[in-house]
Amino acid sequence: MNEQPYIDLYKQTVESIKKHSAACLNTRRDEAFERFTAVGFPTNNEENYLYCHLMEHLGIDYGLNINRVTIPVDPSNVFKCDVPGIQAYLYFILNDQFYTGSGATSKPLPDGVVMCSMVEASERYPELVATYLGKQTTHKKDGFTAFNEAFAQDGFFFYVPKNVVLETPIQLINILRSDVDLMANGRNLIILESGAQAKLLVCDHTMDDVNFFANRLTEIFIGENAHFDYYALENTHQKTNSLSQLVVEQQANSRLITNIIGLNNGRTRNQIEIDLNGEGAETWLGGMLVSDHHQQTENFTVIRHNVPRCNSNELFKYILNGAAEGAFSGRIVVQKGAQKTEAYQTNRNICLTKEARMFAKPQLEIYADDVKCGHGATTGQLDEAALFYMQTRGIGYEEARMLLLLAFTSDVLEHVEIDALRDRLHFLVEKRLRGEESKCKGCVIC
Repeated sequence: MNEQPYIDLYKQTVESIKKHSAACLNTRRDEAFERFTAVGFPTNNEENYLYCHLMEHLGIDYGLNINRVTIPVDPSNVFKCDVPGIQAYLYFILNDQFYTGSGATSKPLPDGVVMCSMVEASERYPELVATYLGKQTTHKKDGFTAFNEAFAQDGFFFYVPKNVVLETPIQLINILRSDVDLMANGRNLIILESGAQAKLLVCDHTMDDVNFFANRLTEIFIGENAHFDYYALENTHQKTNSLSQLVVEQQANSRLITNIIGLNNGRTRNQIEIDLNGEGAETWLGGMLVSDHHQQTENFTVIRHNVPRCNSNELFKYILNGAAEGAFSGRIVVQKGAQKTEAYQTNRNICLTKEARMFAKPQLEIYADDVKCGHGATTGQLDEAALFYMQTRGIGYEEARMLLLLAFTSDVLEHVEIDALRDRLHFLVEKRLRGEESKCKGCVIC
């Protein structure tokens, strides 16, 4: 049983975990531990985890930084983002601690906007945090969720008050750094009140050639008429095991873009659940993946239309080379009474070798009768006729192949509404498709 060492560890160190943690995270910790003890880690016998490989790597003897020992690294010395024109507010999380040293942004945020650690948020905004934290996870019986709530000690808190428009994006860099195998558990909370607008870019990077296990849980609340863009870029290494859980609640007439880009990784599961709880809410959920060697990536998504007159559109694309493995499991649920729903789901995949494998499971559950819904998935190879045509026009095979693959990803990248970031992602994806290192030239840790 992979969970038994963690059960023993919790019992031995629970007082230290609480002592060095955000107070707000301690309120549910013991309850979460009891839940984890009861259910344990998920297994591949569970429908939601049929294609998940993370459990196979939980037997590694990971270290946990329970006593919050300072890691000797200055993120600003190893990461300098060179996305031209992005000019974002820059913040760092080092393993699972919000970094407060030099190198983070020095320019002030607009009045009322908060970006800080969960530890600081628990001290400065206890009532606000208590109102939202755990609201969407209380009912969840998932073993990974319970594990995160039992062991997470810090994370980030992002708050945008009513009617505040944050014109400049926030960029958050997750850096994994350790001399020994390490597990990092982070708990994050994002709140946009009614009429607020913001964009967040989260970049995941690794520094050292050791085994990492990153378990990050993020709750997102989007108020009425609020607009939020969430972009995630993973560029780690093949010893990285990453579980990213996003749970989102949208209110009336809110708008959300969630775009997940994978360029390099080991084993990754992106688990995204979105509840449309207010009429007129709109969500676009998607992402793209370029994968090779023995990399494994799974996107598990659920969009629940709980009220009438909401729209959702979902698009995921995979390019698999070598012996890479991809999985997409997407479910759209239209609840009883959620009339006038429009919901569409698409998954498109290209396997470049016979060894590459793709598992696709698109699903619709509809309990209302006045809706427009559709879903579909295709997996195949590059169009040989198109390749031949381009070669007859003087374009070499490799260049033609790259251009077709780049065109395949373009409709996902066009849903990046930060111009500078979209241009840089096109550049990084092209480098990746050419077999080059897909890192920004200023980043020395990729």
